[in-house]
Amino acid sequence: MPKNALLTKTAGGILLLVLCLGMVACAPGKLPIAKNLSAAAQAYTAAPPQAERSLLVVGDSTGVGTGASSAQTSLAGLIGKDHPHWRIDNLAVNGAKFEDVVAQLAQAQGGYDMVLVLAGGNDVMRATSQKTLRVHMEQAIGLAQLKGRHVVLMPCGDVGLAPFFWPPLSWWMSSRAKDLHATAKEVADATGITYVRLLKPRENNPFVLRSKELHAADSLHPSDAGYQQWYEELQQQGGLAPMLQP
Repeated sequence: MPKNALLTKTAGGILLLVLCLGMVACAPGKLPIAKNLSAAAQAYTAAPPQAERSLLVVGDSTGVGTGASSAQTSLAGLIGKDHPHWRIDNLAVNGAKFEDVVAQLAQAQGGYDMVLVLAGGNDVMRATSQKTLRVHMEQAIGLAQLKGRHVVLMPCGDVGLAPFFWPPLSWWMSSRAKDLHATAKEVADATGITYVRLLKPRENNPFVLRSKELHAADSLHPSDAGYQQWYEELQQQGGLAPMLQP
């Protein structure tokens, strides 16, 4: 193996080890809770007869609805509750990065009215490089545009502000979350899709001001109230507007 490649691989391994140790140190007792929430989560789907609209959800645990008390109180479930005549297919998987979203979309059928992409948190936490993230995000959005008439990109908010993380790791996570959203905005502008911004300053971030209420028991994923907050952002920022047109 070339020396540069070996150094890069070694540095990557060290970074991964530091991240793992940091997560254990930051969240004593929370990792088993997060694992249990992930195992219990079931992605919301709906197949009403003579559906008026069709929505495909792809992404990570936030697409699955991990942290919600039921599938019905996840983001997809809240959409389904307000729009019972919409068909909702859900291919989101816990732990997925944008690279995995590409694979989800590759197996999806086409013809959807909208594709909702909920991802980014695992790329932030698992140290995906910005170059690699952009490539995978662009691939995912390109495929999503082939599968649906409208595409909404909705990355997670500031992961570093979750109580799961403590400084200095939380500061690094916040910096990476900002980079994630900068990339998402650039990709959305270049492709003409809708970008829903969940990234907010600490001083007016609901997940800081109402942290205990909006976070699930693992102090990382949204709770029922947290997904309700995301749903309100999705509506206020016009994410579902194309689905509501005659």
